[in-house]
Amino acid sequence: MPDTAIRVYRRHVKLLPENAEGFIEYLMSIDRLDEAAQRMADIINDERFVSREGKSKHQLWNELCDLISKNPDKVTSLKVEAIIRQGLKRFTDQIGVLWNALADYYIRSGHFEKARDVYEEAIQTVITVRDFTQVYDAYAQFEESMISAKMEATAEEGPTDEDDLDLELRLARLEELIGRRPLLLNSVLLRQNPHNVHEWHKRVELYREAEKLTEVINTYTEAVQTVDPKIATGKLHTLWVSFAKFYEDAGQLDDARIIFEKAVKVNYKHVDDLASVWCERCEMELRHENYEEALKLMHQGTAAPPRKVAYFDETETVQMRVYKSLKLWSMYADLEESFGTYKSCKAVYDRILDLRIATPQIVINYGMFLEENNYFEEMFKAYEKGIALFKWPNVYDIWNTYLTKFIKRYGGKKLERSRDLFEQCLDGCPAKFSKAIYLLYSKLEEEHGLARHAMAIYERATQGVLPEEQYEMFNIYIKRAADIYGVTYTRPIYEKAIEVLNNEQTREMCLRFADLERKLGEIDRARAVYAHCSQMCDPRTTDTFWDTWKEFEIKHGNEDTVREMLRIRRSVMAVYNTQTNFMSAQMLAAKASAGEISESAEKNEMQKLEERARELAEEHEADEAESSKGISFVKSNVTQEELGDMTKSNNPEDIEIDKDYSSDEEQKIEEVSVSQQPVPTKVFGGLVKEDEDEDSNQ
Repeated sequence: MPDTAIRVYRRHVKLLPENAEGFIEYLMSIDRLDEAAQRMADIINDERFVSREGKSKHQLWNELCDLISKNPDKVTSLKVEAIIRQGLKRFTDQIGVLWNALADYYIRSGHFEKARDVYEEAIQTVITVRDFTQVYDAYAQFEESMISAKMEATAEEGPTDEDDLDLELRLARLEELIGRRPLLLNSVLLRQNPHNVHEWHKRVELYREAEKLTEVINTYTEAVQTVDPKIATGKLHTLWVSFAKFYEDAGQLDDARIIFEKAVKVNYKHVDDLASVWCERCEMELRHENYEEALKLMHQGTAAPPRKVAYFDETETVQMRVYKSLKLWSMYADLEESFGTYKSCKAVYDRILDLRIATPQIVINYGMFLEENNYFEEMFKAYEKGIALFKWPNVYDIWNTYLTKFIKRYGGKKLERSRDLFEQCLDGCPAKFSKAIYLLYSKLEEEHGLARHAMAIYERATQGVLPEEQYEMFNIYIKRAADIYGVTYTRPIYEKAIEVLNNEQTREMCLRFADLERKLGEIDRARAVYAHCSQMCDPRTTDTFWDTWKEFEIKHGNEDTVREMLRIRRSVMAVYNTQTNFMSAQMLAAKASAGEISESAEKNEMQKLEERARELAEEHEADEAESSKGISFVKSNVTQEELGDMTKSNNPEDIEIDKDYSSDEEQKIEEVSVSQQPVPTKVFGGLVKEDEDEDSNQ
């Protein structure tokens, strides 16, 4: 019956080729796997075939590989290895699976050495970590199964010397495979990207740990030949430098120099890479105390090319542009300072300035070098060149150093020149950096110039610094003015500060100004300052100010001044309350216009406003009650006993006012009779005789 069914299926498939999958399933069910594999290979090769079950060619290929690899004894008409290797070329996303299938085919066929060769070929050719992991795990499992099988066979038959040797060989293979894993994985990553500098370094380290020095050299050689500088991932020059250091550590300086000679000829992607190679080459010579050779190398590296090129011109090679590398010139300058002469070092710094590649730190270092050699005017010229190269804010450090050194050198001997320098510095100086310059300028005028000039500079400083630094600047101005001219000179400064500063700082300044006036005995001026400051002091948040003013009035005022203070406080509170209510009304109106407030929310807001209004009314009544109590002041005719009785009261601020007290307007003016008395003539002296002579003449 199976043969008859097979003949019928064959004729049916000729008429309806799309039903070939059913025929294949029937063949597999009756264990006719060889013909099933042939039929499956036919439909895979047929480009016109479309699976009724919706399988892709890739799925059919996987089923075929699975079928032929797991049944090597039943599938004999197909070349299994050729089929699987063709799949390796067509389906690159299934490399690991297909390699394992091919190895599994040989394992099931009993060709273990052939299977091992397949695994070795696979781990040497896969290019993804996933495929490598699949193949490596299958390979390790294969070796473990071989060891287990050998141990079981030995246990049943009894161990022999040949069996022990074979077992040790298999164990050594497994250990060697496990030890090779990092290198194999590194090889996979390098096959993915042979221009990955970091992976080349890792490979070298793996060989170093294994103490395979020959492999280290071979790896370095292969790396510098393989990596393309333009598309390298990482910095290629580090490979050359590490290669040279490897020879240096081995004591082979000549070989290291040869490596560096080749390294400086490589066309790197960036100029800084070539400059790093030159610096490392020079440092190697310094480590071996070849100072003259190091200077020669720096001179060679910074030599100008035969024609002028731009530093950022990518069309030119890095060898043509390296002469403008600041990294190279900085090291050259350091070497000249350490091992060269004054003239050679100065020439290097001047060349840096001429190439316009200097940084502010280079200019400052140049100035310090000249100062150490006592060339002060040359130092100032160097600072001038540096200032011409940079703009604010980069030039700040140069100016600061220049002015400090100049004042330290000349003090007040060249005062006009110092002033010109300061004015030149402040011309265009941003407010962020002007504070230190102004303080240095004013210090110069105080120590070597005129005090009025110093005050003028402080005045300019209060306007030239940042707003957040004005308060501190005014404090310095006031202190210096008080020390030089006395405290009375600070009045206009306080007034200017009160005009310029913000409310918080103005309050602090007003309190200090009023305290100054009080100490000077100017009570009315102090009271005027308090009154001015009160307009920016909300009684709800600035209790300190109002308490200070109240204490002032108790000590130095009278009942009228206290009432005036309380009146001002109520008016200020009313102003702030009005502003708050107005802002609340605006916010409510804005929300209502936007349609964001529901009726219930409006009711809640109105309730809050009514509660706030009641609170304000209660505060107003409390203020009225407080003002109605009044504060009494000691009259001039009060005796010491009355003063003692007043101090014994529970609250020293509660002073009773006489009930029969009336204001000056209510008091009646009493008429006093004035009688004329004769004035003694001696009071007038000689004037009496002149009057008598005039009367007699008349």
